[in-house]
Order: sequence, then structure tokens, then C-alpha cells
Amino acid sequence: MTEGAVEAEVGRARLRKEDARLLTGQTTWTDNIQAAGMLHLAIVRSPMAHARIERIDVSHARQLPGVVAAFTGSDLAEGMGSLPCAWPVTEDMAHPDHPPLAVEEVRHAGDPVAVVVARDRYTAADALEAVEVAYEPLPAVLDLEAALAEDAPLVHADKGTNRCYDWPLRAGEDFAAVRERAEVVVRRRYHQQRLIPNAMEPRAVVVTPLAASGEYTVYSATQIPHILRVMLAMVTGIPEHKLRVVAPDVGGGFGSKLQVYGEEAIALAVARRLGRPVKWTESRSEGYLATHHGRGMIQDVEIAADRDGRLRGLKVDLLADMGAYLMLVTPGVPILGAFMYPAIYKMDSYEFRCTGVFTTRTPTDAYRGAGRPEATYAIERIMDELAAELGMDPVELRRRNWIRHEEFPYDSIAGLTYDSGNYEAATDKALALFGYDGLREEQRKRDERGDTVRLGIGVSTYTEMCGLAPSRVLRDLRYAAGGWEAASIRMLPTGKVEVVTGTSPHGQGHVTSWSQIAADVLGVPFEDVEVVHGDTRAAPQGMDTYGSRSLVVGGAAVHHAARKVVDKARKIAAHLLEASERDLEFTGGAFSVKGSPEARKTIQEVAFEAFTSHDLPDGMEPTINAEHVLDPENFSYPHGTHLCAVEVDTETGMTRIRSYVCVDDVGRVVNPMIVEGQVHGGLAQGIAQALYEEAVYDDDGNLLSGTMADYLVPSAVDLPDFVTDRTETPADSNPLGVKGVGEAGTIASTPAVVGAIVDALRPLGVTDVTMPCTPERVWRAIHGGEEGPA
Repeated sequence: MTEGAVEAEVGRARLRKEDARLLTGQTTWTDNIQAAGMLHLAIVRSPMAHARIERIDVSHARQLPGVVAAFTGSDLAEGMGSLPCAWPVTEDMAHPDHPPLAVEEVRHAGDPVAVVVARDRYTAADALEAVEVAYEPLPAVLDLEAALAEDAPLVHADKGTNRCYDWPLRAGEDFAAVRERAEVVVRRRYHQQRLIPNAMEPRAVVVTPLAASGEYTVYSATQIPHILRVMLAMVTGIPEHKLRVVAPDVGGGFGSKLQVYGEEAIALAVARRLGRPVKWTESRSEGYLATHHGRGMIQDVEIAADRDGRLRGLKVDLLADMGAYLMLVTPGVPILGAFMYPAIYKMDSYEFRCTGVFTTRTPTDAYRGAGRPEATYAIERIMDELAAELGMDPVELRRRNWIRHEEFPYDSIAGLTYDSGNYEAATDKALALFGYDGLREEQRKRDERGDTVRLGIGVSTYTEMCGLAPSRVLRDLRYAAGGWEAASIRMLPTGKVEVVTGTSPHGQGHVTSWSQIAADVLGVPFEDVEVVHGDTRAAPQGMDTYGSRSLVVGGAAVHHAARKVVDKARKIAAHLLEASERDLEFTGGAFSVKGSPEARKTIQEVAFEAFTSHDLPDGMEPTINAEHVLDPENFSYPHGTHLCAVEVDTETGMTRIRSYVCVDDVGRVVNPMIVEGQVHGGLAQGIAQALYEEAVYDDDGNLLSGTMADYLVPSAVDLPDFVTDRTETPADSNPLGVKGVGEAGTIASTPAVVGAIVDALRPLGVTDVTMPCTPERVWRAIHGGEEGPA
């Protein structure tokens, strides 16, 4: 670095600006918010999965000391619409009403039926026992295949079916013809178990009314303040300009806070009815019933190939569990995965069909990866099965079929254009770090000896579509909103900078990364940049945070807005320096005249000149602030190779991850430390699906894994050390060259772990173990139980 040069911010491992406040407790979670005269809500929830409500009596609860009010669904029905679904994936999709409080029928355990309002949360919670509800039981609907039978009991009788929709996609040659002439055909069925999101912060909402003007401020632990504002206006009829939604510090989401929940609408309705602030915060066990679940799917997968391993065709049939209702993007989640089942591979034919099915369980919706982990799991697992059928090394099979780096940009058979990538480089680096050949040799020797503890190796080569954004693509998919993102840059008179972003962070490090992006473009110190977010009044435009879109779309919008600031400042600097704009250079935050470097103006000096407006070019507005709304033309496509070695004790079924290596290509890296954190967190959640987590119901539809004592969320001691590294092929879809990293670890890791377990047990005749691969399930697979050889 030359003397006086400023180190670029993008690419530096900066400590996160956000963390000091969060770690020292000087922060504002929604549940911390207090207001004069605040009341507390508690919600009566159905103990039954499916029942007709015969009678609700809240009169005894209303009479208790400290209770201010109690309401049934009928009491709040006036002025309260159905909760929204923004993704009607087909024209004929069955779309049942979804009242925030059930009125006539409950359709899953935890369905809310009444609300109690009291002066403190403990009184409200105690008063729930005084609410009397009489139910007439109805049959539970749990099995996805049985739910589609003609004589099946119906979740929504008025729809006449439990079938929500059928959504097909066909590309390339006819699959039946390809299968007919293929030399090898492999078929498998995989189960994606239901997962329950476990963000560090439970959901909460506070509503404060301003009765004189009919305005309401809604504080919510949400990922989507802008979308929530629009949807609450639609549900309650309160004009949008009278609603302000604030997402304070939000402690994680993983998709579970990408939602418009009934509790938010109920709190708003109660605050409107009583004219007083109200608060609701879920308990952890309540959240297990009421926060939407993830995954929940049966995958029938069929792959056709030549004897030399060349892929010819892929067919995927899904049964996707919608749960009892359609939440914000419930039906669209498995559709996102439709474009990812072909993954990084070339083939002649692809056929996909998804059938959405209503059941009497908690609704499903987006959970970290949203459709793409399911797709990666299916294709990577069946690639392993094909390799076994062919007697071929699984890495070699992948090499013979993946898109080569010189073929980019590449139009995938599913209709996506992959802009950049190098699967060879990522895989080669991962294999070297993993010591692949040595582990294979050790595995061979162990198998020859018949060791009790078997060694298995799992391979996952993935790509995913990130930057959920192109509005025209979302239109074609029948999504109700666009995918653009907004940012603005305010240069303050003192030379400091405010970045206003429409994205809403909940742990990703937006404040730090956006500061780095703006500092680089503007040439100002990183410390001089502040980021404003999560408040629809302070940041009025935005489409929020989900689908690994924040950096790719929101960060790129910040970059564009900052460039506009520089362009505006250039005009004033040229005027002040009595030079042509073409003769100015901008480096290190200062404008200078070519050939006369002593004639210079910093961008901060220009900002002050704009503020005073004493000497501006004629017709120039007295500001260099700028904004930009970005709507990308394409998704971005991170990729990578994950390798897992496991040791499986055949006597106990216990699995231990011995080593895990991943090499990801997320494009250009803004902050390596944040990227590492995102990868580690993603790996933890993907491994959790493989080994630990599952929402379990009994035959009556009761959630058996309804607390952290029953639902195993792994801690640090349950996870291995990770070896992580990167390759870099910049994206062509945005000026930063970034691709997204928030979901990559979750998407890639699950098939790597399960594939390793099956690889260890394949000599014993095992071809699958149903997730989560608990010791009992692994033991049963070994000994020919229901989880045993296919």
C-alpha cells in the first residue's frame, strides 16, 4: 500500500458495529418496550388439532381482578379480515379464510380462540384458565397421502378437498422417453421432517395508539416491517399512512419472522378497541405451536443416466405439507426449490410436480433456505445412490455432469441463467483440505476388517438462487409483490453520513457491511457512517430481509445511491475548483484537478458547501443527498462443496462427525468475519436437521415435541469444528459482485451429513436413514427395521 493510501473497507474483517450495544444489554428488544398505561395480552389456544367450537365464555375471565377485557373471535371479527397469503401459486389454488382468532372451527393445536387483556402479563396468563371453551372433536388430518384420498376428512370442508394446488414444471425432452432409453434408473423416496424455528428472541408485538389522529405505531420482532405495514392495513382496514411499523433490535428469525401473524393483527385490533397500548410476547412453548414451522415434505425422486454416469433426466414429485392455513408465502416455498433440483448438473430432461396438502398441523412457511435445502438434499442424495449403483466414486460422478467454469453464463434446464461459478475450483480445494483420498483409503481398510465403528464420507456440491428480487420473475411466479430494494444516502453538514436502507437486519450485520460499502464509495471513514433501518417512518421504502437478498439487492442499492452522491458532489466541486467535471478525479474521498493535485475538495467540504448553499452552480439544489431503488435482472448463485466424515458405531447407532470441510463461493466478500459467522450458523442448522431436530405429532395431531426438553436444538458441544474456506467468482448481476451467504451452510450441510451416514452403512445394505438420524433410527436401519435397507 502506497504512503497515504486508504485501505479499502470492502474485504476487511471489521468488528460489527452492532455488537457492543447488543452484548452489553443497551438495546431495545420488543419485549423491553414500555408505554404509559400499557396492557398485556394472553391468548387462549386450542388443545385440539381439529374441532368445532360449540361455545366460548369469557365472562368469568372479565370479572377477575386486574383483567381489563376479554374477546372472542366473534367479538373482534368486525373490521378484521383474513390473514394474508401473498403467493397464490396457481389460479385455482384453494385459499381458505384464516381469521386471526378462530370463530367456528380450530384446525391445529395452538389455533387461537380468545384473548385476555390485563394490567400485567401474569394476570393475563392466569386468567386464561377462566375462559371456558366447549369443542366438538373432528378427525385429525396428518398423513399427506391419506389426506388426498376421496373419503379423507377435510381440514376446510368448504373447499371440498385437502389438495391446495398442483404446480408442474417440465423442461427439455419428455422424461418418460428419456427413462425408457436410459441404461440406469434409480428411484428413492426422501422425507423432509418438520422443523421448528428457534430464534434467540421469541416473537413479540407492542402497539401504541394515538387516538386523536387515529395513528398506530406497531413494534414487532419482525423481518419485514414494510410488508407488515401493508398487510396490517389490508387486514384491519386502518389506512396505511396511519400505521408506523418499527422492527427494533431483532434477535434472529431464520424465516420465522418473515410473516404476518395473527398476534400482530390481534394486538392492533385490541389497541384500537381499547385506545391503550398493548403488548404480547410469546412463551417458548407457545411459539412451538404458533410460530410457523419449516420443511414438511415427501420427495419422490427418479434419476436416469447412462452406464458411464452421464445424467439424462430427473423427475421430482413432491407432497408438501401446508399445515392448516396458508401463511404469507406458504404455498410458494416448495416452488422456489423447483428451480434448484437440477442443481449444478447438465441433463436432457427435467420434470417436477408439487402438490400442496392441507393438514391439521401448524402452518409451514419459510425456514432458512426456503425450498432450496430440500432441493439440494434430494439431488445430492440421489446422486450418491446413482454413484453406488454405477460403482463410481461420488465425486467423480459429479465431475462428469457439472457445468464447467468455461460454460458460464449457463442456462440451466430449469430456466435459470447461472451468471458465474467455478465448481471445479471449489471442489478441488475442499478435497485437498479434507484429505479425501486418505479418508477413502482408511474407509476401505475399516470395511475390510469389519470394524464395529464404520467410517462414512458425504459429499454435497450445491448452488442456490439468492437475491430474491427480479420483480418480473416474481410476477411470472404469481407472487403478489415486487423484489426491488431502496437505499438513500444523507450527507450531513458535519461530514458524517447516514445510510437509510429498506432491508431490516435481525443479526446479519447490515449496519457494519453497509457502512463498509458506503465508506468505500464516498471515501469517508467507516466510523463516520451510521445506518438507519427497520422503521417505516425513518426508512419509508423497502422490501425487507429474506431469501439472502439483503446484500445482493439492498447492499447494491446502497452502492448505487452512494455513487449518485459522488456524482452530485462532483458538480459542486467542479464549480468550487473552477474546473470542468471531466477534469476532476475522485480518490480517497477528495476531488482534485488532474495535473494539479493541490487543488482539491473533500466530499465532506462539498457537503458543507451544499448545506450553506452560498456558492452553488446555478440551478443546483442545496443537497448532495441521493437515493436509489434497485430491481435486479437476475438472481445470484453462490455455490460450493461440503465434505463430511462421520464415524457410526454399529452397535449403538451413535454418529460422530469426525471432520467437516466446506469451500463456498459467495462472490466478492464484504466482511470475511461476518461471512464466517453466517457459514458457521448455517452449518449448525443444517446439521441439526440431519441429526437432531424434528417436530413430532401423535395420531391425534398433538405436538409431542413442544418444548426444548422434547425438541433437540444442538448446542456448541454437539457440533464439530469446521474447516471453512472460499473461492471467488464475482457475480455479474450486481456492481459489488456479491452473491449472498445467509443460507448457504444450511442448504449444503444436511445432505453431506446424511450422505456420510449412509455411506458408512452401505456395506451393510443400508441405502437410507430417515432424518433426523438419531441413534435409534441408525440402529434400526442397520438391523433391518423400518428405517432399514430399501
